[in-house]
Amino acid sequence: MEPQPRRRGRPAGARAGETPTRERILAAARSVFAERGYDKTSIRAIAKAAEVDPALVHHYFGAKEQVFEAAIEVSFAPALNIADLLAGGLEDIGERFARYFLGVWERPMTRAPLLAVVRSAVTNETAAAVLRGFVLRALVSRVVGELDVPDARLRAELAASQMVGVALLRYVVRIEPLASADVEEIVAYVGPTLQRYLTAGPAAGTH
Repeated sequence: MEPQPRRRGRPAGARAGETPTRERILAAARSVFAERGYDKTSIRAIAKAAEVDPALVHHYFGAKEQVFEAAIEVSFAPALNIADLLAGGLEDIGERFARYFLGVWERPMTRAPLLAVVRSAVTNETAAAVLRGFVLRALVSRVVGELDVPDARLRAELAASQMVGVALLRYVVRIEPLASADVEEIVAYVGPTLQRYLTAGPAAGTH
């Protein structure tokens, strides 16, 4: 009697009635990526942390790159409600943008995964490509859709680059006094620059 083919939904190691959810595997992936970074994380390590067979990780996400992308999406979830940020119009959008971005980093639940994402992107091109594609698709494109100004995409990318730079120095490199500065103090300094990026006309001679 020929053996029956294994069903995709229940790889070896997953017992009936105890098949872990996608969210459980993703939570384990976020934890392992945060602890080890992209290069030192493997599908096997994620599966071990989630207490599942590695085949189940592949079943839900595919390759490590896809797991990393899903982890990024969960990490950035608080920042994806960009419509609420722009609902107040363009007046004072610079300060609101800075405050909103820093607020995501200040939350303990999101800071560790974000640190892992940024550190991995700095040292690994695959991780950088995943982060770049996600930021462009999920963040910059949403801001562009709300900005009724010339060069909206360039403006949104410049604003994002400003805040990513602040995040790198404040939370990753931890340069003082920026690392210990009050959030509202940073907003007061950075907000006008973001406002100019997002709403002001270009300097004379640039067009």
